[in-house]
This record gives sequence, C-alpha cells and structure tokens, in this order.
Amino acid sequence: FHSPMYFFLCILSLLDMTYITTTMPQFLVHLLAHSRTISFAGCWLQMFMFGALGLTECILFVVMAYDRYIAICHPLHYTVILSWGLCARLAAGAGACGFLSSLINTLFTMSLPYCGANMVNHYLCEGPSVRSLACMDTHLIEMVDQVISVLVVVVPLSLIFASYMRIGKAILKIKSTQGRCKAFSTCASHLTVVTLFYAPATYIYMRPNSRYSPEQDKHITLLYNVFNVLLNPVIYSFRN
Repeated sequence: FHSPMYFFLCILSLLDMTYITTTMPQFLVHLLAHSRTISFAGCWLQMFMFGALGLTECILFVVMAYDRYIAICHPLHYTVILSWGLCARLAAGAGACGFLSSLINTLFTMSLPYCGANMVNHYLCEGPSVRSLACMDTHLIEMVDQVISVLVVVVPLSLIFASYMRIGKAILKIKSTQGRCKAFSTCASHLTVVTLFYAPATYIYMRPNSRYSPEQDKHITLLYNVFNVLLNPVIYSFRN
C-alpha cells in the first residue's frame, strides 16, 4: 500500500466482495432450482452477515472521508496523523460497530414468533421483509431498528458532510487550477460511491413503515448490493 488511502480502498474491496457473496450464490440457486427455500439458520446467518457488512461499509465511508480531509487539509502531516496503527484501529472499529449493530438487529428479529407459510417476498433475508412475517406487533422492534438506522445512516452522513465542508473550504483556498483539480479528483470518486450507496439504503431504512413495498425493496436493494459493488472499481479507476 502506498498510502492509507489505498489501505482503506483495499478494505472496501474486500467488503464488497464478501457483501455480494452473502446473497448472490443463494439468489442464483433459487433462480435455477425448483425449490426456493432457505432454512431458518441460513436466513438468520444471511441477515446477520448482510447487515454487518453493509453497516461496516457505512462506517468505513466515514473513515475514508476523514482520510480525504487529512490528505487535503493537512497534507504535510498526512502520514504522521494517519499512521498504520491508527488505520488498522479505524478499520477494526468500523467492523466492530457494524457487526455489533447487525447482531442486535438480528437477535431482536429472531426473538419474534413466526407462523404460517413464512414466505419471504424478497431475494434475500433482510430485516423489514422478514419482520413482516411475524405473528405479533413489531412496533417495538421497528423502533429499535429506527434507532440503529439513525446511528448508522444519519450520524455517518453528518460526519461525511462535515468533512467535505472543511475540504471544500480548503480547496477554495488553493490558488492554482491544477492544485484544485488534483484535490477535487481525490474526493470525487469517494463522493460518487457514497451517494450511490447511501441514497437507496437511506430510503429503505429511514422511510416510514407505511411506505413499505416488497416489490420496490427488491429492486432498490439490488442497487447497493449488486450494482454498486460492480461500479465501485470503475468509479475509483477514473481517478487514475
């Protein structure tokens, strides 16, 4: 790795590859097989891993925004501030927060009673689609889910926005056009990936429950679970 930026890009790539493998193999099996079933244990595992990796990616985007902030606003101290030890701790912290949040969400969903056909109207076991099958009022669980959604969506987005506000001010102080373009290119790819990931995820997890639509969810989830993973390497390659 030539700099912390490439270290975090490597972590993002690993997350993307693992993220898509939690859903696509089972999805392809269901497309090709006559039986489209999944065990309860398989469903809970898929829900946990899908949530954990997605939440980790949310937090990693904040870490990457901080990396851009240090690179542009404090270039002379970049490698001193972002030491390899700090980079490893930030990446590990993102993973710990993501996996812990997903574990809480999954355990709450598992505690609900399920009865009837238990047909998940989705191509994966995702929180809202699974909880809609519960045989009881899920209001409390949905409130917990909303709190987690605020913590892992609104808070990271606010931190990313604050970082780019400072970056924007720093770029405006650069006098040379070449310097401004170089600084902008450093941020453009990250901003694009963040927008493509957070826009559909925010809609699904921050909307009112009255607007829940299984058919719409399936298409929107494909955006940040499949297409974003395929687009990320292309977007970051534009910088080079």
